[in-house]
Amino acid sequence: MANLVPPFTLETAIAKVRLAEDGWNSRDPRRVSLVYSEDTQWRNRAEIVTGREEVVAFLTRKWARELDYRLIKELWAFTGARIAVRFAYEWHDDSGNWFRSYGNENWEFNEQGLMFRRFACINDLPITSDDRRFFWPLGRRPDDHPGLSDFGL
Repeated sequence: MANLVPPFTLETAIAKVRLAEDGWNSRDPRRVSLVYSEDTQWRNRAEIVTGREEVVAFLTRKWARELDYRLIKELWAFTGARIAVRFAYEWHDDSGNWFRSYGNENWEFNEQGLMFRRFACINDLPITSDDRRFFWPLGRRPDDHPGLSDFGL
């Protein structure tokens, strides 16, 4: 695999998106934070996050609230040092209420391939446990598991 730094090709953009999905599915805030620059800037819904330590704190809160989290990301577009993705993830709260969260992210990378800007817009849809579509053991999504387009999401 080519080096995953800008400018991105179709192959490297797809690989970058899959690595991001795999990291977030680990639900390990410290591990995930390492793909962001020290001074990364996020807007996630209405929250502003700046720097790796705030990323770790944000993700720790997120995964304490969003239980049995399973995420699928898909490349939407790319150019130069920017990648746009769409995603969906399923999770439940501590009362057993299930949700599918849909969204889009815009990413910008520095010369080292670390993300220094992330803008995320996300909507939550309440679902029943029977409406769930993302079934795999917690962790990395298996390569043969359907993606977003396969589900028509």
